[in-house]
Amino acid sequence: MRIDIITVLPEMLDGFINTSILARAQKKGLVEIHLHNLRDYTRDKHRRVDDYPYGGAAGMVMQCQPIDDCIAALTRERHYDEIIFTAPDGEKFDQPLANELSLKENIIILCGHYKGIDYRIREHLITREISVGDYVLTGGELAAAVMADAIVRIVPGVIGDEQSALSDSFQDNLLEPPVYTRPAEYKGWRVPDILLSGHEAKIAEWEMQQALERTKRLRPDLLD
Repeated sequence: MRIDIITVLPEMLDGFINTSILARAQKKGLVEIHLHNLRDYTRDKHRRVDDYPYGGAAGMVMQCQPIDDCIAALTRERHYDEIIFTAPDGEKFDQPLANELSLKENIIILCGHYKGIDYRIREHLITREISVGDYVLTGGELAAAVMADAIVRIVPGVIGDEQSALSDSFQDNLLEPPVYTRPAEYKGWRVPDILLSGHEAKIAEWEMQQALERTKRLRPDLLD
């Protein structure tokens, strides 16, 4: 899988994609993640990629030309299954969407910035607009990082114990059951006896009951 991220702040993402799970996935050759500085594609001598919006609204808008040229350069080299724009008014990013995107071969993520991008890019080049929540960030870099992490960690082979990723919260529209580790007792706080029993079927039943209870209590919307 290959993820190309277009941004005006590559330094904001450089450390993130070269650390922890994302770094290991790349070292294993399972994933490629490439950052592209949008300013490298502008024809403006001052490396500007934004301008004032028509109509007199406040803020600045990312221009068509550098975005178009960057995407064109990438798509000349390979086919992309999705060209994603990080937009607060896009479809909600969730686990099923992360699962879907993890099956793609090549995707581009365009990080929004300033007041947004010229809408013509959204109309003609973007195949999917995705939001990580009902709030506005200064830029799309954090959203791109969230998406990249959620997508890559479920690519087969990235996590040593693949069952761990499959049992995460939201995989079955349920929250995870409680998890515990050694010692079995700490300050009088005990691990539930069932988890120490070694009875796999009963443990699985307990975990499902706990997952349902926690989801009903904390996120009842997931059960609708």
